[in-house]
Amino acid sequence: MSYVAIKNIRKTFNDQTVLHDIELSFEKGELVTLLGPSGCGKSTLLRILAGLTRQDSGTISLDGKDITNLKPKAREIGMVFQSYALFPNMTVLENISFGLKMKKEDSQTIKNKVARMIELTGLEGKENSYPRELSGGQQQRVALARSLVMEPKVLLLDEPLSALDAQIRKKLQQQLRTIQRELKMTMVLVTHDQEEAMAISDRIFILNQGRIAQQGTPNEIYARPANEFVAGFIGNYNVLTKEELARFIPNVANWSHSIYAIRPEAFTLKKDGKSYEITGLINQVSMLGNITRYTIQNDKMTMMIDQLHQTQSTLQENESRTFFLREEDIIPIA
Repeated sequence: MSYVAIKNIRKTFNDQTVLHDIELSFEKGELVTLLGPSGCGKSTLLRILAGLTRQDSGTISLDGKDITNLKPKAREIGMVFQSYALFPNMTVLENISFGLKMKKEDSQTIKNKVARMIELTGLEGKENSYPRELSGGQQQRVALARSLVMEPKVLLLDEPLSALDAQIRKKLQQQLRTIQRELKMTMVLVTHDQEEAMAISDRIFILNQGRIAQQGTPNEIYARPANEFVAGFIGNYNVLTKEELARFIPNVANWSHSIYAIRPEAFTLKKDGKSYEITGLINQVSMLGNITRYTIQNDKMTMMIDQLHQTQSTLQENESRTFFLREEDIIPIA
C-alpha cells in the first residue's frame, strides 16, 4: 500500500471543474512535485491534501489511515506557503518553537529540536533576529524550520521559492533537497518551474487542465514526453507534425505517428552512425550561459538547436548549415 494515496479527487468551483477524478500515489520518503501552468489545479490539489479545501468527491489516505474527513490539525501534515507567514513580533527562535509550545512539549525537548532545525537550515547566529532583519531566503528557511520541527508525516510546499531571486532560489532548492534526504521526509512540492521540478524531485506529476498529463521520474518525463502538452511544457522540445518534419527529413511519409518531438540538444555537427541530415538557414543565435541556441529555418519551418557554447563559434546568422540527428532521438508522441 502506498504511503499517500489520492483517489478520484474531483473539485468544482462555480460550475467549473478544476480537478477531474485525480488519482496519484507516492511512497514514504519521496519528494514529489506537482508541476503545471497556472490554473491547472495543482495548488487546489495541495490544499485538499492539507484539508484546507474540501473536495467534492474522492478519498485520501496517509500511512494506511483514511484522512479524507479529518480536520487539518488531525492530519499530521505540515505546509509551507509562498508567503512566509512568520510572526513579526517573534524572533527566529520563537517562531520555530511556537508550534512545539502549543503542543506543550517540555522545555528541554523544545530546545533540542529547535537547535537541530537551526543547524539543519543554516540559521546559526540568527536565533535572536526578527523577520524584518532577515533576507527573503532566510525568512523562507525559518518558515521551513517551523514546519519541519513539528515532524509531520508529509510536508507540503506551495511554490515556496517563487518570490526569491534566481541565485538564492537555486541555492535553496539544493538545500531543501539535502534536508529532505537527511530527514527522510515525505514532501510534496507545487511549482510551475520546470527546472526546479527536474532538479530536486524523485517523481513528477504534470497537471494540465485538472488532469494528470504524465507522471514519472525527471529523466523519464524529459526523455519520453507522453503527449504534445508535456513536450511543449518540459524543456524546449521541437514539436512537429509528420508533414512539418518532412520539410527537414523527406522520407518520413510512411512513418506511423502524426506528431513527433525532438530535443534541441539531440542535434550534432558531426555524423554519428546512421543519422539524418537536417539542413537549414541559421536565422537567430542566442547565448544561454554555457549553451548557444540556434534557430534554423527550412521552407518556413523553424527548429531550435542547442550546442555547448564555444568561445570561437563557427556558426553565424544567415548561413546555411547541416546538422545530424539520429532516428532514435525523434520521439513519437501522437
